Amino acid sequence: MTNSNEQVSVYHERQQRELCAMHALNNTFQEKVFTKEFLDEICLQLTPDTNWLNPHRSMFGLGNYDINVIMSAVQRKKNCEAIWFDKRKDPACIDTEQIIGFILNIPNKYDLGFVAVPLLGRRHWFAIKKIGAQFWNLDSKLKVPKSLGNENDVMEFIRKQLLENDKELFIVVTKEVASAQSWMKSPTIET
Repeated sequence: MTNSNEQVSVYHERQQRELCAMHALNNTFQEKVFTKEFLDEICLQLTPDTNWLNPHRSMFGLGNYDINVIMSAVQRKKNCEAIWFDKRKDPACIDTEQIIGFILNIPNKYDLGFVAVPLLGRRHWFAIKKIGAQFWNLDSKLKVPKSLGNENDVMEFIRKQLLENDKELFIVVTKEVASAQSWMKSPTIET
């Protein structure tokens, strides 16, 4: 992938089974750190008395992990936090220099010709990350990563996503940034 004169390498996992949460995590950190086995272990630790019908993953154990698994995974493996973003705020308040990346959660839709049919209860996770001078959509359903452009472009993309009630945004940051809440830009004081 290139951006004018800059050569960048983008790590991008493609969709397998219902493992979009795992792909979103690995794409966020730009390396294969998270495995299905690790995420399944977290599911069992979160709800130890339910192996088969665990509420944190799909009934058949193929993935479809919930946010509790993602939050626990980034804490345990990377000493980071996944922070829910209040979409009543403008995403422009996010200091993109302080974050590791974004993870979006959207309804999973299946296309039947020209009609998109939502799969009930199924959600899809994907990552957005700044690599080099631009932001990339690292959705595992894409054949290749898609450049979203600069910070203004990515903020517009995120704004459009969050206009729909059923979409959620999480910001991945270090624990220090989370504690200091430095992922939010300081309000400018007019004099």
